[in-house]
Amino acid sequence: MLQRLGRFASKTFLLWMLLASISGFLIPDIFKSFGTFVPYLLGIVMLGMGLTVSVNDFKLILKEPKAVLIGVILQYTIMPLSAYAVVKLFHLPADIAIGVLLVGCCPGGTSSNVISYLAKGNVPLSVTITTISTVLASFMTPFLMFVLAQEWMDVSFMAMLISVVKVVLVPLVLGILIQRFLKPVAHVGEDILPLISVIAISVILGAVVAGSRELIIQTGLLIFLVVVIHNAIGYLLGFWFSHLFKLNYTDQKTVSIEVGMQNSGLAASLATVHFNPLAAVPGAIFSIVHLVTGPILAKYWAAKSK
Repeated sequence: MLQRLGRFASKTFLLWMLLASISGFLIPDIFKSFGTFVPYLLGIVMLGMGLTVSVNDFKLILKEPKAVLIGVILQYTIMPLSAYAVVKLFHLPADIAIGVLLVGCCPGGTSSNVISYLAKGNVPLSVTITTISTVLASFMTPFLMFVLAQEWMDVSFMAMLISVVKVVLVPLVLGILIQRFLKPVAHVGEDILPLISVIAISVILGAVVAGSRELIIQTGLLIFLVVVIHNAIGYLLGFWFSHLFKLNYTDQKTVSIEVGMQNSGLAASLATVHFNPLAAVPGAIFSIVHLVTGPILAKYWAAKSK
């Protein structure tokens, strides 16, 4: 029963995320009380990710090192640099600028794996790039924010490093260790955690949108425009550079999706903990935008593959 529920939740989780985002905006009282639990919910998602990470995910680095390296490098160059360019182009206020930069400096989101599957991309490559970029996020996200965001406000590298390690790396490594040394526990976790992870991600999105609702209404149009441009740049340059480096078409699609879809829940969580609540708004809006653009892109590519 748990396995069936988990599989159903995994297959339909984009729908639940979108519904949670809309509900958080239209009926914010449902989710507002969950706002303080966002970092812990992210930890649960990362624990679930750790339980599903296999040795094969890392073996792919040896089998397809070029595609994996290109994907990871593009993730941590295109998105942060394009975020910086967009922020400068639109002369965004400091808090919004910080939020956009945070989205750009975060790793790829797990939803990219589902979108890669729907787009008939290379799913193992997608999972590997997501896993490696998430592990690297413990250092890369604080480092990139420290370098790029100083123009708008002081960023504590160590404070952010500790936050990302607690929320991302520790649960992820714990999940991998449980899978390696406590197989009976891991087996039970594999049955129930997909369902729990979908619920956790949906609640995170609902809570972030609900907590930022008034700010979204006030500044939403400008931030929406900025987020759509940033998201589109990620898809476009991810695909173009993959083509330039002569990856095959399936891998080009996969890398494009990986680059364009960010872990905006992590961005919103870090913004809430370290900066002004307004800085969480770009992450909240990005969460909604890529849940629309991702499936549209996947449908287009899947139709081309027929």
